[in-house]
Amino acid sequence: MSDAALHDHDARISACPACDAVPLAQRVAARGGAGGEDVILSLPTIHCAACITDVEAVLRRHPGVREARVNLTLRRVTIDAPGLSAADLIPVVERIGYEAHELDPAALAASAADRQGRDILMRIGVSGFAMMNIMILSVAVWSGAEAATRDMFHWISGAIALPTVAFAGQPFFSSAWRALKAGRLGMDVPISLALILASAISVYETMNSGDHAYFDAAVMLCFFLLVGRYLDYRTRAVARSAAEELTALEVPRAFRVTATGEMPVPVAELVPGDLIRIRPGARVPADGEVAEGASEIDRSLLTGESIPVPAAPGTALSAGEVNLTGPLILRVTAAGRDSSLARLTALVAAAESARGRYTSLAERASRLYSPLVHLLAFASFLGWYWTTGDLRHSVNVAAAVLIITCPCALGLAVPAVVTAASGRLFRRGMLIKNGTALERLAEVDCVVFDKTGTLTMGIPQIVAIEAIPPADRGAALALADGSSHPLAMALAQALRDAGHSPAPLAEMREIAGQGVRAIWQGREIRLGRAGWLGAEHGAGRISASWLSLGQGAPIRLEFTDRLRPGAEACVTSLVGAGYRVILLSGDAAPVVQDLANRLGLAEWRAGVSPTEKLAAVQELGAGGAHVLMVGDGLNDTGALAQAHVSISPASALDAARTASDIVLMGNDLSPVADALSVARRARRRIKENFAISVLYNIVAVPFAIAGFATPLMAALAMSASSVSVTLNALRLR
Repeated sequence: MSDAALHDHDARISACPACDAVPLAQRVAARGGAGGEDVILSLPTIHCAACITDVEAVLRRHPGVREARVNLTLRRVTIDAPGLSAADLIPVVERIGYEAHELDPAALAASAADRQGRDILMRIGVSGFAMMNIMILSVAVWSGAEAATRDMFHWISGAIALPTVAFAGQPFFSSAWRALKAGRLGMDVPISLALILASAISVYETMNSGDHAYFDAAVMLCFFLLVGRYLDYRTRAVARSAAEELTALEVPRAFRVTATGEMPVPVAELVPGDLIRIRPGARVPADGEVAEGASEIDRSLLTGESIPVPAAPGTALSAGEVNLTGPLILRVTAAGRDSSLARLTALVAAAESARGRYTSLAERASRLYSPLVHLLAFASFLGWYWTTGDLRHSVNVAAAVLIITCPCALGLAVPAVVTAASGRLFRRGMLIKNGTALERLAEVDCVVFDKTGTLTMGIPQIVAIEAIPPADRGAALALADGSSHPLAMALAQALRDAGHSPAPLAEMREIAGQGVRAIWQGREIRLGRAGWLGAEHGAGRISASWLSLGQGAPIRLEFTDRLRPGAEACVTSLVGAGYRVILLSGDAAPVVQDLANRLGLAEWRAGVSPTEKLAAVQELGAGGAHVLMVGDGLNDTGALAQAHVSISPASALDAARTASDIVLMGNDLSPVADALSVARRARRRIKENFAISVLYNIVAVPFAIAGFATPLMAALAMSASSVSVTLNALRLR
């Protein structure tokens, strides 16, 4: 699929009114009934056109699926499959190697579709088209058109300009009105006054056969301001609420076990003491304690533990964990808003709110700028009217002051730099989501890394395959193929890469929570946990699995976690540049220490819970540090939202990517260090742009106050300052 086709595909799904989030939720609600809803799955690992084709093709081939459409931007697939549930469809996607999680349509319905970008683009198009036509008419006036001919061109210009300003200037008028009702002066108040005054003066001049009308100035001003507004919007467009994503990840249904059997019920209806069945591969819907069954639990999303842990009667489980190998009966201890996942959601929402109080340099400058502009314009009007008594000329001067001081360059100062820097970082594989992220990134002096999925790939890798005798490797491969445990899968992959083929085995069976066994050459062989094979645990770099070949002592197979490409170079660069670098992980201490030693990190903490990780970032911030958090799991979302600025890999869960300010699109971690350098340069450009804007006003404003600048000249000067700011920003590229 070409890039154009990929764009069209994504636009068709995310921009089409029939496919927006709200209509989709309405469509889901309208269908109702069990099995009558569209199924929405989160696909955190998809990244390209081939992923779209693979996922859609495999789903459409599945019996009962009528349609499947992938949205690459949101990393979701919407499946029209009456009678099928997410539990039926997730294994279909995972069989071709894509991670999938169910999203709750009811939770997603809370966020309305965002049409702001398309709306601004439409207004830019209208104002740009009108500006070109009015300028053509203005050329005729400038060339010497007089009397009735000049008036006719002015009336035609007004007929184009007035509806254009009323329509295209709507974002500024609405914002200014809201600001005035709230009793404050924002940047949009002088912008709106300038547009209204320029238009009103032009109508007055036209009605009185004046020599000059300034319809072209009003529309030109509107066009340039809309361009700045769109650049600012693009830096914020990707950001969505991480709390909403976390809510949508919560399992919407559970299977309650009763005396008459089991039945699906909404998770919200669960109460402490209920028994629920959790099938292999399903996400745990509520906090509870295992009452029956044995299995292995993947806690990596919540705690960062890289290796599944055994679950047996009495084991406590948390909502959001994944049951891997065997069916379980769970006795509920907390559900819905009382669950651990719900508490994590609340932490993220609170952290996002706290970080949202950060104001950009442009916002801070505008607090002084807007009142000053109004004072200058009003003072100019009063001065000229007191001196000359000419109301018409006094209003013209005031309008020229408002236009020439109009904060267009100030409004472009930050967005232009952010857009240029974003383009540079995008080519390095980083997507900036938040408009103030670069400013905050430039202030960073401490970098906190998560381990599993961030510094490492979260993929076990056998340390020494030589521990298995060559003659027995075929049997080991066949045995490993019979298990879904991550260590068994890593062993199988390593043996295949070494050129081995599986040996024929008999009576193969996986024992939930223990391992896999089979008969080979008349003797029982096993692969699994130490205790099950009668071996001693010992200490390992990440973990170890044991292989028993039916004779001799079990063989210890040690595994390590694969480093993410560029991780070592990134950490070395950051330490060399003087940043304080800390590793926080929920994994076991020996594992975290091993990684810290490999990367040369002096500061690290193991066994850190999501709440403790958030508290650690808060503590660093309270101590005066400006923290960059880099993480990928649900257990990182609170810390990502709390940090001064945050980055997550594209392979991270949707919630982690949403909580972060910047997304690392590739596997290479080295651009993280580059981003800090680019951010510091971007901050210098922003300050230079403010200096250009101030210098421009120091030179231009006296001319306007002195009455030497007409509103049209003021609009041209304002445009020149905007172009200067943009050219300075482009130096970053």
